[in-house]
Amino acid sequence: LTGPELYPLGQDVGIGDRFLRQALLEERTRADVALDRGLLVRLSGPRRVATARMIPRPRQATEMSLQGWMTEGELLQVKRRYPEQTTWEAQQGAMASLKRAFGSRGRRYVLARAREVAGQVVALDAGRCHVQLVADLRNAFQEQWTGAGVLGASGVAGTGVALAVGVMAPVAAIPAVLCGLLAFGVARRQRQRVEETLVALEQVLALLEHGE
Repeated sequence: LTGPELYPLGQDVGIGDRFLRQALLEERTRADVALDRGLLVRLSGPRRVATARMIPRPRQATEMSLQGWMTEGELLQVKRRYPEQTTWEAQQGAMASLKRAFGSRGRRYVLARAREVAGQVVALDAGRCHVQLVADLRNAFQEQWTGAGVLGASGVAGTGVALAVGVMAPVAAIPAVLCGLLAFGVARRQRQRVEETLVALEQVLALLEHGE
């Protein structure tokens, strides 16, 4: 069923349009992230992290708060601006780099590590809006798997050299086994990035919800 088809059905059973719209937005958020699949994703975690929440504040005030926090609290700058969505990327320059390196004000600036962060604010009614945040972690995903690939190849090469010079097979296999385990650990580190990013996104939504 499409959105326009659901609204009259909801009215028939006493569900208001604003609640149906909120449910559709939440379902779309969940479905978009679920599209990120594959063997590498299952092993190391998704390339994108998304979360959403209903904010009991007008859309304009929410957008202003979101923009202010992304700029000051996360050291991001606007990358592109659309009618209902804005994307940010890490601020450039020596000052921003120093703040991120030394953790200014005790912050870790987790979102600045993402390739980009997208924020969508959709009004549900005059006093409420739906906010969706999506962090693109394809840069970290690629870095982790590149590092894992280099380690794995190094182990195989070391084992090949050892076999070529006449080292016994059980001993020669040690480089491949060790590097394989290290490569697996590097690939799995993406899951930690995903968890940290999700927490950071949820913190932003909590700030918006409570008007801090």
